[in-house]
Amino acid sequence: MRQRTAGFTLIELLIVVVIIGLLASIAIPKFSSTKDKARMASVKSDLRNIMTAEEAYLTDFSVFATFAQIQAVTNYTLSNSNTANIAAGVSGYSATVSNALISTGFTQCTVGVGGGAPAGQDGVIICS
Repeated sequence: MRQRTAGFTLIELLIVVVIIGLLASIAIPKFSSTKDKARMASVKSDLRNIMTAEEAYLTDFSVFATFAQIQAVTNYTLSNSNTANIAAGVSGYSATVSNALISTGFTQCTVGVGGGAPAGQDGVIICS
């Protein structure tokens, strides 16, 4: 009589590969949305840091700053793939930070402070 050797049959291995493939097809879309959430969190974080830098600049120089002025004085840099724009005025500023790599949902956030803010939205971060 023939002795059976230890190991897995081809059918058993194929079933395991199919199950792993099904689990991967469920998990991969969940991870892509996680990347977008992390990128949006970096946009909001950079916007909050700009608000802090603007307050420091205002304290030191008694005027609101553009992004280039903030970078020159504080050596401030944005997170990877984020871009910023600050419109500084005499009585306030408005700042926008965006990330072009975000594939779903909002891609930018804006904040206005003082004269740069819409009515009732002073210092409120609005994403779109």
